[in-house]
Amino acid sequence: MTSILSRLYSEFTLPIRDPLWNNIYFSSGFKEIISLEPVQKLGRIKQLGPAFHVYPGAVHTRLNHSFGVFHLSRKIMETFLTSRQADFFTDEGVRTFLCAALLHDIGHFPFAHSLKELPLRDHEELSAEIITSSPFADKLKKVLKVDPQSVAAIIDTNIDTGGNSELNFYRKVLSGTLDPDKLDYLNRDAFFCGVPYGIQDTDFIIRKLKVSSDSPALDSSAIMAVENLLFSKYLMYKAVYWHKTVRIATAMIKKAIFMGLEDRVITSGDLYNIDDDEFFRILSKRDYPPFSLIDRVIKRDFYKSVMELSYNPDNSFHRKLTDLHFRNGLSEKIASYLSKGAGFSVPPASVIIDIPEEISFEVDMKISAGNREKLFSDSKSVFTPSVVEGFTGSLRMIRLFIPGELTELTEDYEDFFG
Repeated sequence: MTSILSRLYSEFTLPIRDPLWNNIYFSSGFKEIISLEPVQKLGRIKQLGPAFHVYPGAVHTRLNHSFGVFHLSRKIMETFLTSRQADFFTDEGVRTFLCAALLHDIGHFPFAHSLKELPLRDHEELSAEIITSSPFADKLKKVLKVDPQSVAAIIDTNIDTGGNSELNFYRKVLSGTLDPDKLDYLNRDAFFCGVPYGIQDTDFIIRKLKVSSDSPALDSSAIMAVENLLFSKYLMYKAVYWHKTVRIATAMIKKAIFMGLEDRVITSGDLYNIDDDEFFRILSKRDYPPFSLIDRVIKRDFYKSVMELSYNPDNSFHRKLTDLHFRNGLSEKIASYLSKGAGFSVPPASVIIDIPEEISFEVDMKISAGNREKLFSDSKSVFTPSVVEGFTGSLRMIRLFIPGELTELTEDYEDFFG
């Protein structure tokens, strides 16, 4: 255990400057891995997609974020190893975990989070595929002396770990309530957007992490850290991630891609392993009218919101609208209705119905108080499961977007929505 901790200090001496965490230290082996093209590609994908149209500073990339997750993961391991609360950590296992932290987004493609409703592969699955394929896998074996399959298994939960308790533990560290992914993106996104909402007391949180029997836990003195994270996530969704203008831009991109896939103008494979510039270049070459939506987003010529309703999960019609095909069918009906008033045919791509996907505010963090453990949801916190569920309900809005030139045709849209 001591030798592993010693190597985390002695081998990671090569700094890369980061505006959020200052110096992020890499070993020579990890420095060699980040120079590979699949990693460097992340430097050409904006972390927040079109959010820079609202927050001009939001031009940070998935590479910035990946470095940050690596940095926080290394600090977390230092905490676990220093406290000597577990004996299952191995030298190779720690390297494998840090490798997974660095490469967790390597399969990300532009606007992947905005396109979740479309029939596309999860970026975790694509990450695992890159990591386990030559020549990338060969490089990991040679330079870092890790098993690519184990790295992939930490990232992609569909991969069987074979009951390896160390790998299973790392999975829960990398993806949980207070994981390094969330701690970096909330802080980083807030920093670059210039808003105060996502800031976390990260050093305090990491110092208070503990090793439970099979998962990470948090000391009971730091319950407020979970409360702060939950509220921060809510505020970041409200102010940044689901800002109305950001929703319009992403909805326009999603509509174009959805129609392109449905009409077989593009395939899902066209979207993988590309960066932002390649995304726009590939689609701009296709002579397909709905792709003009993407050109409008580039030029900040956004559609206008002409109707807004709170999503009601008890409303059967609202629930039907969560199906993208049903939503597209209703868009076509509204386009036909607008055509009568316009005196010309309004194309289906001119009408977009947007509903944010259901999101979760995880509250399953283990809280440790002496020899006793309980879940955060069972602790004395104002953030009860019902309160947390209310966050999602207040965020989800049904919106109707149309081109600005059509907004004078009518204001009578709510009848279409039951």
